[in-house]
Amino acid sequence: MYSPEILLTAVVNGLMTGAVYALIAVGLTLVYGVLHIINFAHGATLTAAMFAVYVLHAAFGLDPYLAMAVTVPGFFALGYAVQRLVIGPASHGDDGNILLVTLGLAIIIENALLVAFRSDTRSIDVPYGFAVMEVGSLFLSLPRVIAVFVVLLVTLLLWLFLARSTTGQAIRAVAKEKTGAALVGIDVGHIYAVTFGLGAACLAVAASLLMPTFLVNPRIGNAFVLVAFTIVVLGGMGSIPGALLGGLFIGVVESLSGLFMGESLGQIGIFLIFILVLLFRPTGLFGAKA
Repeated sequence: MYSPEILLTAVVNGLMTGAVYALIAVGLTLVYGVLHIINFAHGATLTAAMFAVYVLHAAFGLDPYLAMAVTVPGFFALGYAVQRLVIGPASHGDDGNILLVTLGLAIIIENALLVAFRSDTRSIDVPYGFAVMEVGSLFLSLPRVIAVFVVLLVTLLLWLFLARSTTGQAIRAVAKEKTGAALVGIDVGHIYAVTFGLGAACLAVAASLLMPTFLVNPRIGNAFVLVAFTIVVLGGMGSIPGALLGGLFIGVVESLSGLFMGESLGQIGIFLIFILVLLFRPTGLFGAKA
């Protein structure tokens, strides 16, 4: 029943799905790496980005991939403004308050989407939605193949930005020691806002990659962010390479679990991995001890 071709197809499909998971996790781990808090509004922001892609397609006929030209800068600006104008002032410098503020934002975003779109499930019909490409004995979903290349490109660009640009170096300095960074003239509040903006921009890219093959409803982001949180823990809190490799690994685990246990039980393997990591390596693959 489980021939090598079937297993190989499951692994490859898992890698392609895991690439999008990884991009969602990159945004989450980037915020954690700099601000050292979990952004509870991450899933709701992903849902908002998916609805933004849906609206651009429904109202203007814009292809989901081309919609990135609008949603990526738009969500970067939104993330920057929300952190600068809402999260920062409302938290009063207390990390515990930041958690509560992001949780409140998640509730507000979800309910605003419920008011705007009801609880209906929406989808986008594109000509290539069910297109496949043949690679040897494998038949691969074209949108997922595109997603893999886009995720790798975005991750590379993000790494180059953090490693080579002045702002990227400031982000790394604040992540290491915010007090020392402030003493040498770095605007810590601005860096926090840029980091939130980058996390939201990653979600905008992920939304465009998901919409050709996924449905969207006002609570869909919660399912993705649960997987993303597992990936962040697996890869190491704050590690971008860890998020990328962890996402690919979790995608394969989900695919093989679905193959052996049925599609509805595919995510059991993900949360089993999560428990094992917490038990035996709580710092993750690339995380450092506190």
